[in-house]
Amino acid sequence: MKDGIHPEYHEITVVMTDGTEFKTRSTWGSPGDTMRLEIDPKSHPVWTGVHRVIERGGQMAKFNKRFGKFGLKSS
Repeated sequence: MKDGIHPEYHEITVVMTDGTEFKTRSTWGSPGDTMRLEIDPKSHPVWTGVHRVIERGGQMAKFNKRFGKFGLKSS
């Protein structure tokens, strides 16, 4: 391997959303830094199976609400 082209690989601490911590090795940050996660497998809907539906209407309803005022002019 060439010298000087690879990032430094060191140990960091990762803090999950529920406060649990674990140590891992990474190229992120500096040695001993702490990475605090905002989304992780304990809170993300993909892994928890809890989905909240925010959508109020279908895609066409959104489109018409946003662009309906630009309607086609009749000749």
